[in-house]
Amino acid sequence: MERPNQTIECGDFVLRRWRGESDVAPAFKLIEESADHLSPWMPWVAGHSENNTRDFLAKSDAQWTAGDAYNYAIARDGTLIGMCQAYRAAEPRGWRMGYWLHPAATGRGIATRATAALMSEMFALRDVEYLEITHDLVNTASAAVPRRLGFTEVRREQAPPPAAPSGTGIDVVWRLDRPARRRYGPGA
Repeated sequence: MERPNQTIECGDFVLRRWRGESDVAPAFKLIEESADHLSPWMPWVAGHSENNTRDFLAKSDAQWTAGDAYNYAIARDGTLIGMCQAYRAAEPRGWRMGYWLHPAATGRGIATRATAALMSEMFALRDVEYLEITHDLVNTASAAVPRRLGFTEVRREQAPPPAAPSGTGIDVVWRLDRPARRRYGPGA
């Protein structure tokens, strides 16, 4: 089965596959320091605990092995500053992407560059036809990423429960189809 690279270099930071038990303490700290920043948009933050972090990392490993999700830590100089992921959408050849950053790492284009790097990795896989990004209607910071990367808003839909605490309950869905492949040689 094809998979994206486990480490993706992005210049001044790197995306790297989560490392299971050895990442529990740094991942817990990252979430702890980001909780106030994330809690308006991500309902799972309310249940944040060391055990939930451990469970997330174990689940991430199993999903990677199964080819159902690719979860990455975003790290700069060995310090975790966020997360970026791709996971299967409802349709077999579609994938959804998500991202979040420590509040000290926002406003520098890191989420956009991390998502672009993972986007390139995903489109290198033969079975990926499109990528989607979803966010609450009023989460303008998250909306900036797909807009910058050339995604098109395709629909608005009721958010699945639990909805974002500060959100509207309406998700905006952006889509980017696989770029056309260039053909070379006779008959191209």
